[in-house]
Order: sequence, then structure tokens, then C-alpha cells
Amino acid sequence: MKAILNRLINHDQLTKAESREVLVNISEGKYNQSQIASFLTVYMMRSITVEELEGFRDALLDLCLAVDFSDYNAIDLCGTGGDGKDTFNISTLSSFVTAGAGVHVTKHGNYGVSSVSGSSNVMEYLGIKFSNDKDFLKRSMDEVGMCVLHAPLFHPAMKNVGPIRRELGVKTFFNMLGPMVNPAFPSNQLVGVFNLELARMYGYLYQKGDKNFTILHALDGYDEISLTGATKAITNETELMLTPRDFGVNAHAQQDIYGGDSVESSAQIFTNVISGKGTQAQNNVVCANAGMAIATVKGLTPLQGFEQAKESLLSGKAAQKLKQLQALSN
Repeated sequence: MKAILNRLINHDQLTKAESREVLVNISEGKYNQSQIASFLTVYMMRSITVEELEGFRDALLDLCLAVDFSDYNAIDLCGTGGDGKDTFNISTLSSFVTAGAGVHVTKHGNYGVSSVSGSSNVMEYLGIKFSNDKDFLKRSMDEVGMCVLHAPLFHPAMKNVGPIRRELGVKTFFNMLGPMVNPAFPSNQLVGVFNLELARMYGYLYQKGDKNFTILHALDGYDEISLTGATKAITNETELMLTPRDFGVNAHAQQDIYGGDSVESSAQIFTNVISGKGTQAQNNVVCANAGMAIATVKGLTPLQGFEQAKESLLSGKAAQKLKQLQALSN
């Protein structure tokens, strides 16, 4: 590791093979905590390359406990986090709305590292059981149409990194990797990223595979469609700029989609929105993101996806999915 750190400090870049090897060595406990912390910190000082990101991703996918849901044509809705915006749990809510619209969802998530309340914090608070038992997960997909994949249960390689990430408390390249390493290998992906450079890198890596994808970055910094302005979208076929008008709504202010300052208050917002008591801004931003997921899987326009998402939310179908998942967890 000493040699690797010296190279990185001198602005050297790792090859894809070297990047993969470092992550495998981390998983095998070959480095101490100070070395791992230093390795993470280097990438806060300089941009990661496509080759490095690809090597890290390949290592995590090779080492993960995979679950095969290829028959379900599922989608994952996941943001990188690390945008510093402290929104409520938009992608997690959007996952339930998407499932309510009849699209299978394999929701990959984790506890918040650089945010107050990550996807797993809210799911746990609401009584959702985390499991890597394949029979339980298959039942969840068959009965509910979605399952929750709590990242630490599927990525044992990360047990040496988790505590260090929590202690650092800032975004690292593992934020960039999260959406790419879903252990169910979903056929479709809606992913939000925290800057345009990363959006381009994701686009490049996804173009090399066979995944059906939409990558999102709101130009005012959000790792999702925020409806506070324009959002860059990159898909298999095209790049486009989405505005609130594309969803038939008006723009709103950033404070309208602010999240809670604790897990409890975040869960309260989550419960309000999914039970139909959200504000217009909260409902619209959830339905815009769910709508893009639905559109990605079904080949619809953003507005058509948005309308299906709105029907799922306001009819109570999304709330029903939450109740079913809570019942299954018990």
C-alpha cells in the first residue's frame, strides 16, 4: 500500500487491474485502517479516472453475494449521495411508487454516511427487515414486487471500510460505487450522481454493458431530479435536458424538498408523502423520479412516466407496497 499511496500522492493513476487488486486486498484485511483512510482521502483531493472506477466496481461485483433476479426485468433507483443537499429520501420513496406502478424494483441502499438519514436508516426505522436470504428476497419480489437490498449484507468486502467511512463522515469514491454494485444485477437502472463529470463516467461505463439506464444530475447540484431547475439526463440512446415543464409542473424552491434533521423526522416525511399527505412539491419530485424509472423500463416519455407515478402515489398503491413489505418483515 505504501508504494500505491506514494504513486497516488504524485498524481499517478492506477490501471483497472491495479484498482481491482487494491480493493480485493482491502477486503482481505491486508491494509491497516490508517492506510485505508489515506487511500480514501487521496480520491477526495483528485478526480477518480474511469479505469480506476471500473476496477473498483469489478472488484466489488466479483466479491458480492449475488442474487439472481434476471427474470423480473427489475430496476434499481439509487443516488450516489454526497450532493450535500439534505433532501428527504426521494429515491427510496420513488422506489415504492415505481413498484406501485407495476415495475419490479431491487432497491440497493445503505445507512447515511454523508447525510443525516440514508435509505437504510429510514427503512429500518419503518420496520423493514434486512436480509440476504435468497428465499425471503424472492418471496418479497413475488408478493410485493420489490425487495430491499441492504448493502453491507451483500458486500462482506466492505466490512473493513464501513467504520472508516462513518468516522470520516464525508463522501468518498464509495459513494460513486454504490449504485453500480447492486448484487441483484438489475436489467435497468435509474441513477443520480452529484456532478456532471461523474455522469459522463457512468455513461461511458454503462454504454459498455447491456444495462438499460438513465443517469441524472440536476444542474444546481442534486443527485436526482429536484424540479428546482434543469436536470441533465443520459440514457442508452441520447442525452437530454429535463425541465419541470417536461413533467407538466412548475419549478419550486430548494427548501420545499429539504429533509429532516434526524432519522425520526426523515421517516415522518417519508410516511406523510407515501400516505398521500405530502406537499405538492414533495409529491411532484417523488413522481418525477419514479416517472423516469417507469419511463426507463417501459420506454415512455417523462410525462407519461410521471402520470403513472402520480396514479401509483395518489391511489395508495405505493403505500400498499410499504405495508406489504412491513408485513413480510414481521
